[in-house]
Amino acid sequence: MPLVPADPTVVHRMPEQPRVVLLKPLVTSPLIEVGDFSYYDDPDDPTAFETRNVLYHYGPEKLVIGKFCALGEGVRFIMNGANHRMDGASTFPFPIMGGPWAEHFDLITGLPGRGDTVVGHDVWFGYRAMVMPGVRIGHGAIVASGAVVVDDVPDYAIVGGNPARLIRRRHEDADIARLLELAWWHWPLEHLTQHVRTIMAGSIAELEAAAPTGQ
Repeated sequence: MPLVPADPTVVHRMPEQPRVVLLKPLVTSPLIEVGDFSYYDDPDDPTAFETRNVLYHYGPEKLVIGKFCALGEGVRFIMNGANHRMDGASTFPFPIMGGPWAEHFDLITGLPGRGDTVVGHDVWFGYRAMVMPGVRIGHGAIVASGAVVVDDVPDYAIVGGNPARLIRRRHEDADIARLLELAWWHWPLEHLTQHVRTIMAGSIAELEAAAPTGQ
């Protein structure tokens, strides 16, 4: 009997755990892209992820999150809309208060930004990690609880602290190259389902042996 893979379009994949939601079927903003099975875990209304966890998202920069990412409670993405002028005497954004101050709105438009925030596939975010604008986080990375990520994170790196620093790499460079070549997150869902144990607990050699034909 063929294995029936999980459905990535169901918000509450675990009905007994309402605190866990899949993000792809939940998000509505065209500025947020999330891959299959990436989830957010929060006991306090996880369905409000777009407004409570993606902050100052006034565009046009995007937040892109890959497949199979695990986001712990309170993870926050700070977007470029949080930027203030720093070249004058004050950083206060007077024009947003309206009235005659609004005549000077050009002073806060077009501020330099760092571009899209991009998270790779299979990334694990710990409790209350924070990601600053324009950061790129590599595949297979781990962001420790409470980390404040201000710079790009390499593939399969573990980072922590404020500002986040490299703690260690999860694998040697040669093995990371093998994993990136395998890119198991792009395997057909039926094939992936057959090899979940190998993906979670097998060696890289075993993962290579399990790869779809032509991989």
